[in-house]
Amino acid sequence: MFRTFTAGAKLPVKTDVLDFLASQNVISHLDIRFARFLVEQFTKSDSRELALAAAMVSSDTRKGHICIDQRKLLDQAGQLESFPGEEAWMAALAGSAVVGKEGEYKPLILDSAGRLYLYRYWKYQDTLAQGIMKLIKESLPPDSLPAESIKEELDQLFPQGNAPSGEPDWQKIAALSAVLNKFCVISGGPGTGKTTTVAKILALLLLHANQKEKHVALAAPTGKAAARLQEAIKKAKGELQFPGIETVIHLIPEQASTLHRLLGTIQGKPAFRFNQANRLPFNIVVVDEASMVDLALMSKLVQALPDHARLILLGDKDQLASVEAGSVLGDICNTDQRLRYSKSFAHICEQFCGCPLGENDVIADGQRGSDGCIVQLQHCYRVQEGSTISTLSNAVREQNAAEALQLLKSAVCPESFFAWQETPSYNRLKDAIEKEVAEGFREYFGKIYDAVEAHASLQFENGAEILKNIFEKFTAFRVLCALRKGPYGVEYLNSLIKNILVEEKYKDMEWYPGRPVMVLENDYTLRLFNGDVGIYLPDIISGQGNRVFFPGAEGHYTAFLPQRIPRHETVYAMTVHKSQGSEFESVLFMLPDQMSPVLSRELVYTGITRARRKLSLMCSESILKEAIEKLTKRDSGLREALWGES
Repeated sequence: MFRTFTAGAKLPVKTDVLDFLASQNVISHLDIRFARFLVEQFTKSDSRELALAAAMVSSDTRKGHICIDQRKLLDQAGQLESFPGEEAWMAALAGSAVVGKEGEYKPLILDSAGRLYLYRYWKYQDTLAQGIMKLIKESLPPDSLPAESIKEELDQLFPQGNAPSGEPDWQKIAALSAVLNKFCVISGGPGTGKTTTVAKILALLLLHANQKEKHVALAAPTGKAAARLQEAIKKAKGELQFPGIETVIHLIPEQASTLHRLLGTIQGKPAFRFNQANRLPFNIVVVDEASMVDLALMSKLVQALPDHARLILLGDKDQLASVEAGSVLGDICNTDQRLRYSKSFAHICEQFCGCPLGENDVIADGQRGSDGCIVQLQHCYRVQEGSTISTLSNAVREQNAAEALQLLKSAVCPESFFAWQETPSYNRLKDAIEKEVAEGFREYFGKIYDAVEAHASLQFENGAEILKNIFEKFTAFRVLCALRKGPYGVEYLNSLIKNILVEEKYKDMEWYPGRPVMVLENDYTLRLFNGDVGIYLPDIISGQGNRVFFPGAEGHYTAFLPQRIPRHETVYAMTVHKSQGSEFESVLFMLPDQMSPVLSRELVYTGITRARRKLSLMCSESILKEAIEKLTKRDSGLREALWGES
């Protein structure tokens, strides 16, 4: 089956099976080169077991997995001619000089459950799991708290009537969890009040903190998410009213940064300035949109926390996972199909919050649970409970394709929340979207016209206000797609939308007034980051020529010549992945006319929940059903490292 080589020659890897897998797009030629390198450099024999395993784990890591599990390895190994059997094959792999056990320093790590890792990712996972467990073990015993004071403050922060009748007030329980635990996760869909809750949590923690323990950091994985977090915190601070709040309200920061900026990026290096040897100068770190944070970044954050610090993660565990490897928030929250709590935590909830938990929320004695450090917010305050958007997103989250399709067909909803039609054919696509796109961006281009007129007439006194209105109108509507390429991908749709919206005199121009662009890579010198959105306009602030304006802190804007901004693309339409951390008043969400590997329950759920007021969905029944029923699973050992085997 395999080639032979002359004696004394350097032994390359036997690649027949690898070439076959590459031809089937199971692995790439980069994975094959990695496998060759390992075998050639670190072993004295030409090991087909090692070559195949190395190529497969390299491939799976690039696809977002932390490791490759034993079953998947064996499925591919079964394609080998003269497959020796499962036990012999795994024994041969474990006996390789390149493969180590947990804790050893070797290129590949094979754990006791049969998962194979690249060493770097095993180390990230192990470090993160140990860091989280250390935080959990250092949680405060309830009897160390000033019970009457905490109970009174919780009642003031979360008055009766905040939660639906007969249900626990999960926001109040989340606040208690954050007081008790140095590690706390608050998960919930859009509109469930995560940032409102965390503002109250910060006030509560600061009221009971020592003078030297009041440094708070707000962070998010992207600049866009950080901007939304600081806006939400600023608004929530203005609504905090109870005795004593005036003494700590100024200690709740209104500035949020990206995680990279928080940790201190070192240009050209994967390491950060703040690390295990140089800890962050904060006592409380809040991270929003935690579902977007990959394993490596979360591991580095936990390593950089001071020993006395608290970590609070906010996010939606049902959203798409990070672009890079890992599904960290999902793994942390996946303690069970339903988050449940010990009887002791249930007793504490009733004692401090007056919130008895139901039988389905409590686990039996002796079972292992999250013990209260993870809370799922369940009531949506933003849209009318029972609205079609809310009901549809719940059906998708629960993988109930039948209910989702029934909602689509009935199209009965209050205040025109929702519209649905089949994905149009390629040659009808422009006609199908033209009216909705023109209406969606109508007010935006009206404000662009105001900017052009103001610049032409040299009227610059209201420039900042015009800019503010332009960005507000632009964020009111967006087209979301699952794909980048093809007739239903963002690249084609952005060119199509330009032809619909832009005046004839601008159609052949790359840069024209109103062109919105998204930055696709970080530029630390210009302080522009992946995901930042700017708009090309006449300079109505200083009266110079056209510039690309980006919103900054405190209502300020920065302007750049188009030639200076990093790699970018037009962004009337964007992928669902890029839309994470954003919400829009109205969304046109388009799925392709054929099933794609990227379609999943998480993608559909994330796309639907970007809409605040109105959702227009273009998809076929069969594609939507298949996507909802497809649950994305990223192989990882983090869940078991934290909570044990299920």
